[in-house]
Amino acid sequence: MSALKDIYSPIFYDRLADILVKTVPAFEKQLFIAQIFDDSFSQKELKDRMRHTTKIMRNFMPDDFGKASDILEKTIHQLRKNHHGEDSLAYIFLPDYIETYGLDDYNNAVKSIEFVTQFISCEFAVRPFIIKYGNQMIQQMEKWSLHESHKVRRLASEGSRPRLPWAMALPELKKNPEAILPLLENLKNDPSEYVRRSVANNLNDIAKDHPHIVLTIAQKWKGHSKETDAIIKHGSRTLLKQGHPEILNHYGLDSKGLEISGFRIITPNVKLPESLEFEFSVANTNPESKHIRLEYAVYYNKANGQLSKKVFKISERTYLSGQKEIIKRKQPFKPITTRKFYPGLHKLSLIVNGVENSPEVFHLFD
Repeated sequence: MSALKDIYSPIFYDRLADILVKTVPAFEKQLFIAQIFDDSFSQKELKDRMRHTTKIMRNFMPDDFGKASDILEKTIHQLRKNHHGEDSLAYIFLPDYIETYGLDDYNNAVKSIEFVTQFISCEFAVRPFIIKYGNQMIQQMEKWSLHESHKVRRLASEGSRPRLPWAMALPELKKNPEAILPLLENLKNDPSEYVRRSVANNLNDIAKDHPHIVLTIAQKWKGHSKETDAIIKHGSRTLLKQGHPEILNHYGLDSKGLEISGFRIITPNVKLPESLEFEFSVANTNPESKHIRLEYAVYYNKANGQLSKKVFKISERTYLSGQKEIIKRKQPFKPITTRKFYPGLHKLSLIVNGVENSPEVFHLFD
């Protein structure tokens, strides 16, 4: 399997250069290719290759960002004419060009962001503008939340997320997200699921620092539509995993009349890269049906010997009165890029409607 960074391949740059020949005055294809594949190119990772492409493209572009933004627009028109690159990750260097060289030219940059994001998302590129221009940029994004293009509307929500993964932090919005609530309000009934999911992710970001704001929105939007209810549910996922009492109450999740039995770890000694296996039974002893959210928490051993908790969802559904189910699950310990597994003592617990039971111990071995 090839690495993600290999999207920046000789074939990609050859096709790109053939486009730039048509859109960039006095563009020299061979020189461009030679500058791209310098002595350090093979050692560069994805993000470095993206920024490297931005910098080399700059060598052939006018210094004036207004003129450069016109070329970016012509380049995208040409790419579309050739049916090439729409929403392709490799073209993330186009937003990066705006971020790197357009930050001091607000008007031209905003115009360029609005156009480019309809080809490749500018959710990362817009964030330095939020930091530099503050409310002026937020007001622009509120206007974008009413745009005819769903990609521009999504940019309004995704680009303003206080905790967008792998992106530049937005400290002021982490501290006080009130400024972005009007644009989320505009988007809560958006016809595009792509946009609505972004609204939910924005709410989930806010919930990590200001749960009361999301709880207030959950009450305000409740029952507005099935789509809005779905936004609230997905936007509350961190609060649900944390067992936040108010969100549990919002969804009527309590542990009255629920019985957990037979909880056991089938594989108390797990050898990497095998899986942990466990089972338990859950029963609804209430005289009426009951909505039950089942989760489990793995307490991972860290390098310093401390335990780090991560919650995983099993299911969420309605159990009839008297209904009993046996649940069996496997938790893999295959190597992944986002988590390093350390041998030693680990723990596992069950969580039923936000209530966590006493954890059981298992051991992980190399």
